Amino acid sequence: MALGRRNEERQAEFWVATQQLPVSPGHVFYQKLNGLLAEAGFDEWVETLCEPYYSKRGRYSIPPGVYFRMLLVGYFEGIGSQRGIAWRCSDSLSIRKFLGIPSTEESPDHSSLTVIRERLPAAVHMAAFAWVLKLAGEKDLLDGKTIGVDSTPLEANAAMKSIVRRDTGENWQEYVTGLMRDSGTIGPEEKPTIEEIKRFDKARSGKKVSNDDWESPTDPDSRITKMKDGTTHLAYKAEHAVDLNTSLIIAAEIYHADQGDAQTLEDTVQMAQTILRECGSDVQVEDVAADKGYHAAATLAAIAENTPYRTYIPEPRLKAGQTRTWTDKPPEQRDATYANRRRTRGVRGKRLQRLRSERVERTFAHVCETGGARRTWLWGIDKVRKRYVIAAMAHNLSCLMRELFGMGTPRGLQKAAAFLCAIYLVLLAIGRILARLRSKTRNFWSAPITKHSMRTVPAAWRRADENRHFSTGC
Repeated sequence: MALGRRNEERQAEFWVATQQLPVSPGHVFYQKLNGLLAEAGFDEWVETLCEPYYSKRGRYSIPPGVYFRMLLVGYFEGIGSQRGIAWRCSDSLSIRKFLGIPSTEESPDHSSLTVIRERLPAAVHMAAFAWVLKLAGEKDLLDGKTIGVDSTPLEANAAMKSIVRRDTGENWQEYVTGLMRDSGTIGPEEKPTIEEIKRFDKARSGKKVSNDDWESPTDPDSRITKMKDGTTHLAYKAEHAVDLNTSLIIAAEIYHADQGDAQTLEDTVQMAQTILRECGSDVQVEDVAADKGYHAAATLAAIAENTPYRTYIPEPRLKAGQTRTWTDKPPEQRDATYANRRRTRGVRGKRLQRLRSERVERTFAHVCETGGARRTWLWGIDKVRKRYVIAAMAHNLSCLMRELFGMGTPRGLQKAAAFLCAIYLVLLAIGRILARLRSKTRNFWSAPITKHSMRTVPAAWRRADENRHFSTGC
């Protein structure tokens, strides 16, 4: 066979038969997922849901099922940006088969995802999220009586260097330049260099960047907050209400990053109960577990007075010499705090705290870290909420796939193959060690007994050999 050479300027064929186009056998995970969605009638349901938001005339748009599947691909492949999702869908033949796009057509562009997201309201995205929970309920994989709540920051698509003053609209350099003029460091008409501005800003005291004074001109809904790694960024707050029995996300809410956990707890739990009702479930949320960041006497009293939920929220430790005083607070707050303390210190409270720290934190690891949702590439809290709720929907589908078929992500098969390979290597190594020990033992018993050999063998073997020779008369 002759050597084939790559031609950079090779002319493509003018006519190509459809039989010659590349066809992918498909990915087993995406095939199973398509089968699950087809069995439940997802495409017909979502097309009926989205029909009021489209015109009756004109050329046909991208089917809503393809739009939602592309967002699911973003979660399963760990891609956060729409450009990355569109590139991945156009590059992979197996994903094109999952989307139902033939080889003769192009996959949707990233701008198409933007247009469809702007067209469909947040209610449609929430309905798709509730549809997956309803499917989980039909498979007996949804409980909902005991939930855990926790939150995490999401980095916004805005930079701290671009923030401006809310009152005057000045950016940071203009603001520091004004301070330099007020302090007499420079003249009224003098313009300092960037190095001088940095030097003055570093030396001055009382520096504070507050959300009341500063905002981002590109994303006003984002807020200045501290991230998990200790850095300061413009961000949002994502909050999950997770079923502690099945690890399904019942509610995934997006709030402003400066809203405290105690302020949003009741809203998130009420949203979880509303979604359960929309799923057709008669389950009533009974127990709510959260970490000590959600503890507030006013919040506990409001939940105890207005809702049927029982809270299991540990109290933060008081400083040395500090005690709680109730003279300036209503008695309802005191009673709710003592009742929550009694429940939390019980056996059930400790068990729920262990489940919360295990399963709620795991949902953030799946959605934000491996799912690519730790940083958002959109502007506005409504757009971020639409995108994030579909990521939570993909997580619930992953839990369904893991329970029904034993694999939750496309990369799970690779991990399973690596795990089986590691087990094979361990067993092979153990077999070689046992064979070597068996060979040494066989050589020991068959070798002649000498004074030198009796000195080098272990004492237990030496005693056994002496007994053997004594019993045989050697």
